[in-house]
Parts: sequence; C-alpha cells; structure tokens
Amino acid sequence: MHKTWWKILGSVLVIYTAIAGLLLHVPRLPILNETIRNLYFHVPMWFSMIVLFSISVFYSVKSLSSKSEIDDMKAVESVNAGIIFGLLGLVTGAIWAKYCWGEFWSFDPKQNFAAISVLLYFAYLILRNAIDEEQKRAKISAIYNIFAFPMMVVLLFVLPRLKDSLHPGNGGNPGFNSYDLDSRMRMVFYPACLGWILIGYWVYTIRFRIRNIETIMNTPTHDEVKGVHNSFVTIENQSTTNENKQQHN
Repeated sequence: MHKTWWKILGSVLVIYTAIAGLLLHVPRLPILNETIRNLYFHVPMWFSMIVLFSISVFYSVKSLSSKSEIDDMKAVESVNAGIIFGLLGLVTGAIWAKYCWGEFWSFDPKQNFAAISVLLYFAYLILRNAIDEEQKRAKISAIYNIFAFPMMVVLLFVLPRLKDSLHPGNGGNPGFNSYDLDSRMRMVFYPACLGWILIGYWVYTIRFRIRNIETIMNTPTHDEVKGVHNSFVTIENQSTTNENKQQHN
C-alpha cells in the first residue's frame, strides 16, 4: 500500500477533477463562458509535460557521469511520457481556441511556440533512433536533452510574452487573476494539476518497466552465449578436421 498510495491519490484527483470540473459553478466571463472549464484539463497537461521533461533532463545529466543504461532508459521514457501530455496540451488548447477564437489553429505565438517545443523532443527521439552504437547514442542524446530543456522553457514562457497574443498571460493579454480564478475554481484547478502530474509520472514508470523488461528479454543469458560459443568451436573443429583429412588424402 505504501508504494501505491500516490497512484490512488492521482486517480482520485483526476476523477474528482472530471466530475467537479464539469458540474461545479464557474465564473461567467465574456467570450470564455463555459469553455473556462477547459482550464482544469488544458493547463495541467502542460504542467505534467514540464515535470516529466524535468525528470528526463535530470537523468540525462546523471547518465553522463554514471554511464548507466538505466539512467538513459529513464531519460528517454520520461520524454516519451512527456510528449504524450504535450500533445494532449496542444489538442485541448486547439479545441479551446476553436470556441474562443473561432478556429482550431490561428498561428497565435503561444500556439506556435508550444508546437515547436514539442517538436524539439520529437527531434530528440529521432536523434536516438539515428544512432546505432549504444554508448554514443546515450551520450549525444543526453547532451541534446540538456540543451533542449532550457530552449523549451524559453519557447513556452519567454518568447510569447514578447509578442501580441490572444492567449491569456502573453503579449499584454492578462492571465487569469484572482477575479477569474475564484476560490471555487481553485478547489478544482490545484487538485487537477497535482492529479495529472501523478498520472503522468505513473505513465512514465510503466513505460520504464516495459522498456526494462524488453531489454532483459533481448539480452542473451550466460548459457545462451556459452551455447553459441560452443557451437562456433564445434563448427570450427569440424572444419579443421575436414581440411586435415583432405590434406592426408
């Protein structure tokens, strides 16, 4: 039970968010109206993605010194899980934009930079698949990941503030303040962020365990290596014996 309490907590918080987020009262604001409920789903996706990418860069830094395959696997699987939540953030944001701005993708600076930040990590996965040698792949991808993380932070939190934007909190467009995000919304929003972060971490641990099992299954055992070696020695001995017979004849 002590190992699964956070999984139960995350599941309960997400279920609570889904029910309370759709049923509890929300402020009636111009343009947003009922779409403000998407705040409980859209924003937590990005928070979960950032937490997972933070875990990834931590293990990338660690893998450079430890040269551990486990640390490298943790780094790549946290990226895989983070990309899932990044895509969910883009989809929920596009749906919200359709009802508030009139179209799914208006090429708003925040939308563009968010998409680029996700593509940065797709490039990370492509880079890994392009390198066959294990140690070289781990080292190069770790270095790339260390530089990709601050770039993602700049794309999400710095550059959008320098341009005019329809997105709240950017380009002079005010974000949700104490009037918008009242106490009733906080009762759902904060649990939603924590719940989705825990679910994201759970997804990451599941992916890591699956990758670890696959690695163990694909790694030849000592007996298998010994059997291959013995077979090779037998074939070589037979070949040598045949050559000696031919020379004798």
